[in-house]
Amino acid sequence: MKIGIIGVGQVGATAAYAMTLRGIGSEIVLVDHNVDLAVAQARDILDATPFAYPTRVYAGEAADLAGAGIVLLAAGASQRPGESRLDLLTRNAAIFAAIVPAVLAAAPDAVFLVATNPVDIMTQITTALLARHGVPPERVIGSGTILDTARFRALLGKHLGVSPNSIHAQVLGEHGDSEVLHWSGASAGSQPVVDIARHMGRPLGEADRARIDTAVRHAADAIIRGKGGTWFGIGAGLARLARIVQDDQQALVTCSMVTPDCQGVRDVALSLPRLLGADGVARTLMPELDAGECAALKRSAEILKTAAEGVRL
Repeated sequence: MKIGIIGVGQVGATAAYAMTLRGIGSEIVLVDHNVDLAVAQARDILDATPFAYPTRVYAGEAADLAGAGIVLLAAGASQRPGESRLDLLTRNAAIFAAIVPAVLAAAPDAVFLVATNPVDIMTQITTALLARHGVPPERVIGSGTILDTARFRALLGKHLGVSPNSIHAQVLGEHGDSEVLHWSGASAGSQPVVDIARHMGRPLGEADRARIDTAVRHAADAIIRGKGGTWFGIGAGLARLARIVQDDQQALVTCSMVTPDCQGVRDVALSLPRLLGADGVARTLMPELDAGECAALKRSAEILKTAAEGVRL
């Protein structure tokens, strides 16, 4: 499958590198307003192919995306230290308004993956831009909380002394400050994490939950303070989404999409568990939530809806 990546800064380039190492895509086209950067990233990643898979990696223009099955949108301004994802909205909305029509003209049948922050609102904007050309919302997928969910599972696994691969836990809502850790549905194997914690002699009290919640919710802030941005984790997450679409895996993942109704908030992009395959999102599954989680998810949806309504396209 041909994959196009628009915007090859740290996130776009790392996603391309992760795809190359994992054999995702037979052809990867890098497009950036900085042509020299795109050429340099392509050459650098191509040098890794003898150690991985014989993927064709090259720089191009929007027209070179013709026939692409997946287009990753990673263009936009970088997040600054101390800046929330929502603060990026004004700067990145204008960039997408210029990019999306040209990409669609070249790859009208592609599934679109959105990585640019604030990712939920950028997913909403991208969906609106593509809807003008008849593209359904199911083909516009934001990375959303796929990384937050991975962080949640890793930290729970570390606390319990269990492999993260055995942990089933999800982060819902916004990829950002109002995200909701779905504690009531968290399990290890087939058992609730509270039961596993008791069996393992590693209690999971309120203080432990608060510590894990804080670590998940503010992980990006700590990384940004240390090195100016995050790209390895999200690059791997984007490669995972691309693999699911390429192979039509019908896998359940937490990702962002414009959702007709979430806790009474209509037409808002946020993350919920979704069945993902070659045509995009096939189904959205609303998990069972306790009263506190319902309220928190509604608040998250309201925050995102309000922010999105302030954007003029």
